[in-house]
Amino acid sequence: MPNSKQPSPKQLMSVIQTQTAIAKLGLDLNAVMTLVAEQAQGITNAKGAVVELAEDGDMVYRAVSGGASHFLGLRLKMQNSLSGLCIAQNETLYCQDSEDDVRVDREACRRVGLRSMAVVPLIHCGEPIGVLKIYSERVNAFKPGDLQILSLMSELIAAAMYHATKFGAQELYKLATQDNLTGLANRALFLDCLRQGVEKAKSENKVLGILMIDMDGLKPINDEFGHRIGDAALKEIAKRILSNTRHDDLVARLGGDEFAVILTSIANQELAKSAMNRIAESCGLPFVFENVQLSIGASIGLAVYPEDAQGLEQLLECADLKMYENKREKKQIQLNDF
Repeated sequence: MPNSKQPSPKQLMSVIQTQTAIAKLGLDLNAVMTLVAEQAQGITNAKGAVVELAEDGDMVYRAVSGGASHFLGLRLKMQNSLSGLCIAQNETLYCQDSEDDVRVDREACRRVGLRSMAVVPLIHCGEPIGVLKIYSERVNAFKPGDLQILSLMSELIAAAMYHATKFGAQELYKLATQDNLTGLANRALFLDCLRQGVEKAKSENKVLGILMIDMDGLKPINDEFGHRIGDAALKEIAKRILSNTRHDDLVARLGGDEFAVILTSIANQELAKSAMNRIAESCGLPFVFENVQLSIGASIGLAVYPEDAQGLEQLLECADLKMYENKREKKQIQLNDF
């Protein structure tokens, strides 16, 4: 039976395999953080794993795995949290039972559904700038060998951070929150800003809109012309969405062919619909790349706070449903034309 005080050979092999996978991701820091979170969870049999970065007095969930997936972009105060203490002390910390540990934010632990957790600092240019955390719904779920694995995994993220940027924390923040292909905000930043936007709209009695956008035609382009041409089409759609939004709006690529927009400070739903129609029209215009005529477009769903929904999850679900409805309508029109 393996010694629980030391990582098992299988665990160490998984760390080596993770290092190899990271090398293939290059400078895509967000992808590296997500990969390490997923691997840390699997190797330690944790319920979930999180990469939290310290930003403006908050610990922000920038990459997640497992049970924490719907908390991406969540902000917790550094004070009175184990993650904040980990950064302050610059050392690995272990909580055996969140119900008995005065160092933790107990309410936040209950929300996430954790009972025990371990956090290890992420060091960039000699300074702790975040943590890698694993957690379990069970009391005292982790052993010393798991904590050593966590430390090794944190070093993989730190190495990726160092190679990704030789600049300061601001450049690192940018790399951690932007989509590597398009330069738009990524899913973590989108959810972070949406949470804050809904809270602000609530407190100031304002209207906020979100657009969920699914690019049309990407799969046929990838199948016929390859992913290099497909990437060019994705970048073109990103550019068209961006050019039809305002400076205060946030445009994000959520992954694959999914995009989203947060429409801030809109007076009413009609203005939001107008923005949606402009984007749809622009995305459907002809696109020629390297003398190849490509058919692209966008299916879009709009949801407005507080008219359509008053909570973040409900707002996203409403916009998603409307987007799929738009996609179905377009397919039906194509079938009728045929």
